[in-house]
Amino acid sequence: MRMKKIIVAIDGPASSGKSTTAKQLAKKLDCIYVDSGAMYRAVALYLLQNDINFHDKTMLRKALVAINIEIISSKHKEENTIILNGENVTKKIREPEITNYSSTIAKDGLIRERMVELQRKLAETRSIVMDGRDIGTVVFPHADFKFFVIASIEERAKRRWLENQNKGLGSKTLDEIKQELAFRDKTDSTREIAPLKKAEDAIEIDTTNLSVQQQVEEIYGIIKNEIFL
Repeated sequence: MRMKKIIVAIDGPASSGKSTTAKQLAKKLDCIYVDSGAMYRAVALYLLQNDINFHDKTMLRKALVAINIEIISSKHKEENTIILNGENVTKKIREPEITNYSSTIAKDGLIRERMVELQRKLAETRSIVMDGRDIGTVVFPHADFKFFVIASIEERAKRRWLENQNKGLGSKTLDEIKQELAFRDKTDSTREIAPLKKAEDAIEIDTTNLSVQQQVEEIYGIIKNEIFL
């Protein structure tokens, strides 16, 4: 599919289906998929590895300048390769400790400012599909296409539980995961800086009863119709 350079923003709460959908959508559109969450995880990893207290703003500023994140996409791999200052950290950033810490540091204004800078840089020369929580509202308020993906908390908990099972991380019960997601929703939607919310011009997609393929086709159809009007 050959087309002009476009930016597709997909926002939504955890386990709503946005990342899985965004990955496959990017392949159909023949553009790069950017997981904004992976970028925050990379920052979390760097801060932990270098024993940097993000509350120390002088130290944090110096650290953020030193951070460079590259995303390498491949048609042969399911996941992008995340390069942090020259090191492949794709697996390291998926560890539970890093995931949890990334949610904490994502509230920091300096960190978000640096991430927005890096995220926008990724879209300067190529088409991208990026998912997150503030992509359509903060990072790319003028994105060509904006979607807000939702699903019931019961369905999201089930998805997270199955994902954990497949990764051998099956120690948490469905109810525990549901409570974690509810807490994450509240934290993300009420934080002072760049809270999770639907952009006014975003199209809402409820994935509760949709398969991944159906989610992808619905969004792809909307984009295709707009491009080839």
